[in-house]
Amino acid sequence: MHKTSTSAATNKLLGLEGLRFLATLSVLIWHYQHFAFIGDTPVDLVKAELPFYGLLLPFYEAGEYGVWIFWCISGFIFFWKYRDAISDRSVSGWTFFVFRLSRLYPLHFATLLVVALLQPIYFALNQTFFVYQNNDIPHFLAQLLMASDWTSVRSESFNGPIWSVSVEVLVYAAFFLTLRFAIKSPLFNLIVVIACANIPLQVCSCLAFFYAGGLAAIAKQAIASARSSRAIEIAAWCAAAVIPIVIALISLRVAIVVWLSLLTYTPLLLFCLAGEMPLPRPLQRLLETAGNTTYSCYLLHFPIQLLIVIILSLLRLPVPFHDHLFWAAFVSTTLAASHLVYRFFEAPAQSLIRSRLLRTHKALPNQGLTPRFAVQKQPTI
Repeated sequence: MHKTSTSAATNKLLGLEGLRFLATLSVLIWHYQHFAFIGDTPVDLVKAELPFYGLLLPFYEAGEYGVWIFWCISGFIFFWKYRDAISDRSVSGWTFFVFRLSRLYPLHFATLLVVALLQPIYFALNQTFFVYQNNDIPHFLAQLLMASDWTSVRSESFNGPIWSVSVEVLVYAAFFLTLRFAIKSPLFNLIVVIACANIPLQVCSCLAFFYAGGLAAIAKQAIASARSSRAIEIAAWCAAAVIPIVIALISLRVAIVVWLSLLTYTPLLLFCLAGEMPLPRPLQRLLETAGNTTYSCYLLHFPIQLLIVIILSLLRLPVPFHDHLFWAAFVSTTLAASHLVYRFFEAPAQSLIRSRLLRTHKALPNQGLTPRFAVQKQPTI
């Protein structure tokens, strides 16, 4: 029997897919300013003169915060899918490791090699590296092990955007170990969030947002069967609508206030978006496709920028970063490449690694969400 065109997707929470893509787009547009760089210094960069600045002002001015949203979404998804399965030992440590390795490492390794090959060409043309300057063997080895940013100092090396994934790898380990060997109480999440909110380290910021997202997932599951669930969701949507207006009216600009605002607002937004959306099937597929391209877009956009500036340097042409058509060509090319790389490289590589390293494994029960950067129609870990 054919499903109706407006049937809700059961393997995806489409609202989170849309938010995940929006966070990716914010980082992509934030990093557009790389085109103004000669080496690690922007030249003649006036953000207000960048293409579509009036329309994209939040992305140009605050796109870097998309990384925090990523971390929070990851926390929601991992607690939604893994919390009970890890605690009751239905998912082994090896399975958890292989699923993370197969999803994150192939594209990371490929883009690391591409940047390692391209940066010397840019250096020969400009006597400096493009944006990220620490492109030596120790930093290469650190990136090879996905350990580039485990210290308090940003590595600023090779494919720079990988820094946030490197930090998140540590959080994955802490997440698994605490659930398996210690505690699954939501009170622990709250303690982690409060404790890490007071420590100015990258890994602590990641822990805070990850476990805050986990609290949202726990809350969403807790109210699922409650009689007042509908009233709670309506109240949450009202709060999600009002809070941005209040923040805008009081003009919050201090970094720590922005950090705390996102730390409290993003889990609320995830709680609201984590529900069925009976959209037309074409729109469902569009959101699923957008969600699938997030990781590839995140890791591909810097190598694409590097390739573009090398080509323009060879042609002795300036980078027309103020040009609207140039902006549109870069963004559309990156998104198209991300889709193709996901379909023809990421998904096959993931399936291959899992089939080789996991001869037999049990998929988690389908609870309506594919975890961050997971492959559609694959086991839902």
